[in-house]
Amino acid sequence: MIAAPPAPAISVVPQPVEVIGVRGDAFRLDSDARIMIDGDPREAGPVARQLADLLRPSSGFELPIVRGAAEPGDIALVLAADEAPDGHAAEGYRLRADESGVRIGAATAAGLSNGMQSLRQLLPAAVEDGHLLSYPLEVVAVEINDYPRFAYRSVMLDVARHFFSVLEVERFIDEIAMLKINTLHLHLANDQGWRIEIEGWPLLTEVGGLFEVDGNPGGFYTQQEFAGIVDYAAERNVMIVPEANMPGHTHAALTAYPELTCDGVAPGPHTLMAGGGSSLCPTSGEAERLAEDVIRQLAALAPGPYLHLGGDEVSGYTDDEYTYFMELTSSIAADEGKTAIGWQELGASDELPIGTIGQYWGYTEPNEQGIELMQSFLNQGGAIVLSPPDVAYLDQVYPDDDSLGLEWAGSNGVADAYDWDPASIFEGVGDDQVLGIEGPLWTETIDTIEDVEFMAFPRLGALAEIGWSPAPGGAHRDFDEFAPRLVTFLERFEQLGVNFHRSSDLPW
Repeated sequence: MIAAPPAPAISVVPQPVEVIGVRGDAFRLDSDARIMIDGDPREAGPVARQLADLLRPSSGFELPIVRGAAEPGDIALVLAADEAPDGHAAEGYRLRADESGVRIGAATAAGLSNGMQSLRQLLPAAVEDGHLLSYPLEVVAVEINDYPRFAYRSVMLDVARHFFSVLEVERFIDEIAMLKINTLHLHLANDQGWRIEIEGWPLLTEVGGLFEVDGNPGGFYTQQEFAGIVDYAAERNVMIVPEANMPGHTHAALTAYPELTCDGVAPGPHTLMAGGGSSLCPTSGEAERLAEDVIRQLAALAPGPYLHLGGDEVSGYTDDEYTYFMELTSSIAADEGKTAIGWQELGASDELPIGTIGQYWGYTEPNEQGIELMQSFLNQGGAIVLSPPDVAYLDQVYPDDDSLGLEWAGSNGVADAYDWDPASIFEGVGDDQVLGIEGPLWTETIDTIEDVEFMAFPRLGALAEIGWSPAPGGAHRDFDEFAPRLVTFLERFEQLGVNFHRSSDLPW
């Protein structure tokens, strides 16, 4: 073997809490190395397999996965209650590498997964290519102690306006997991299409799932397919949060079932980019029955603690009719053991189940209504997910490329996505009241997975760091320090064939 290229400075996105240089030589992977599991193999096994799948092709080594204590030269995955940084058991980890081996310790499988993703970034980007390398794999001697700032670090993918297959969604899950994004919010139903099978309502998908924007063929997931997505994501420390938006944005459901309308007449398919202005009939018992069936079945399909109810941009409802419907649906979610999440309009109700989460989609400088709506969630024991469109919406055009995307919130570059702080939007609202952040990716103009990647990356790297890394002094981060790390990370995407935008605000 020839010598490896010079080792780069330690470069990880998102930036870890603590990186310590340690005495000793770099770890070098050799032919008798093993991946050792110390702890429950049911929890650590998926992480070990992903690591082995990454390292075997590029090293050419067998790298058996074995239970027991590590020996020199091994990579150890240690799962125990006292392994995470103090106070951060849920997702924290400790990583140490030197000439004697690599050790990742965590209290949960999520923590091990996060540590594995950091180890991945300490390896040469060429490991992502899947081909045997002509030089040995090395990891610089280092110690990392790390944990996330926010528990909920999310991206939303709108599969209603344009449909994406199971394999395409799984591909996207693999990509976001590399950035320690731990939630994928799937927007499963809107005016243009209904994408999830609901037992007892077959026409939702047979009719409502036929189309998408521009009249192109749509598609849908069977419940078995959706359960497969959930399992695939869980092995990569990504939680699926499903949303079938109601009572507004329901044109596809009305097309399938005219009894959900107030006049009993099914409208034709809605294939325009803009919303259809359609809502379930507020006086229809069938609409309530649909809502209950959808919520209970989605709750059963997605084992995580959250269920997104939508609730935005509703037309044809009085204030009382709207609050009745949303209180009903959020109560059904609570009965199923779920904490409901709703778009900010849900805050108009003051009788939500305790702990209901509000998702803010107003600007980083909120207006009076936005402040009141978010305060309503806090007053009812809930928290906030922040998605300001001027910094977090991944469907907005880039400043240097408007070939894809919308621009109602203005252009949104990587620097914009990086230069904000979630605890600075609402006065008096700190980290303990912010569940996390989300980058929504609506797909009016996005019809391929390559388009999804182009719009998400590299901006999602900036949002990942906002959600994970400690708050700097004041509200501003050092973009000049971050940008080279993000470029280094994107070298991995080049090896993987991920489509991303070469933004002009990055130092290529």
